[in-house]
Amino acid sequence: MIKAGIIGGAGYTGGEMLRILLNHPNVEIAFVNSSSNAGNLVSDVHTDLFGDTDLRFTDRTDFTELFQEVSPAGGDLEGAVLFLCVGHGDAKKFLEANPINEKVKIIDLSQDFRLNRNSSIENRQFIYGLPELNKDKIQSAQNIANPGCFATCIQLALLPLASKGLLQSEVHINATTGSTGAGQSLSKTSHFSWRNNNLSIYKAFEHQHLNEIGESLTQLQGEVKEALNFIPQRGDFARGILAAIYTECNLTEDEAYELYESYYANHPFTHVSRKNIDLKQVVNTNKCLVHLEKHGNKLFIISITDNLLKGASGQAVQNMNLMFGLEETAGLKLKAANF
Repeated sequence: MIKAGIIGGAGYTGGEMLRILLNHPNVEIAFVNSSSNAGNLVSDVHTDLFGDTDLRFTDRTDFTELFQEVSPAGGDLEGAVLFLCVGHGDAKKFLEANPINEKVKIIDLSQDFRLNRNSSIENRQFIYGLPELNKDKIQSAQNIANPGCFATCIQLALLPLASKGLLQSEVHINATTGSTGAGQSLSKTSHFSWRNNNLSIYKAFEHQHLNEIGESLTQLQGEVKEALNFIPQRGDFARGILAAIYTECNLTEDEAYELYESYYANHPFTHVSRKNIDLKQVVNTNKCLVHLEKHGNKLFIISITDNLLKGASGQAVQNMNLMFGLEETAGLKLKAANF
């Protein structure tokens, strides 16, 4: 069994991580850390888990000892993983303050180690954890920087084109995310009374996920000279991302579908649909669905994901499965509701 620890277990991504790992056939949860909820039952915070677990949050930081306590081998850490479900900037601070045994694999869900210039700390090197881009590297990695939610949805719409050097004109992206993308901490734009029946744009052309998107596309195509014009929107729904994208492309619609279907043939969570798609098809799943249309000389691409699963905790577990040599889909065969 893999011994798993969670740092920041009281937030949305921590809750999703718990829901997945409690039902994962190859994982035992060693501890769930939350400094603000230490001693409380996990099910008092994530009330949907009432009846599923008697785990309590801890604020302890001697994680080697905690892993040993649940390890029948008396401290064999070869099968241990630590998920950092913390805010941006906090993962780096945490690792600087809490040295972790080198045998423990780390999967960070913040943005701290995603970019090439920030991908290492002391003796740890982080691999960018988008399986549809870096599966081979992930399988041999010790540390993973989990991609951002917008970045995942948008990259999966564009990777096949970049793989053939076909991003030769500006890319226009309009993407809308649910309120859980802002985390649990209240802000002016996350209150129900403001968000409900409302729609707004933020960080137009300047969203931080553009940097990791650009690095991934460059990895496949080489330099991407034309602009990625990204307009993020806040939706009045809880979870999910829909990205509507277009760019000039000389492929016919059939050629585009053949390219995308070939690129994702060996990736179990990304599916190319020749029928139009809608967000409810992926909410509460680890899937990404992609739909293509050709309009004149423009290729129109729709990409949809659940921001908390394929955009965060689900993808983190997908990466864990690859790192430990498990079936990539283990514990992640989640089903969307059709209503």
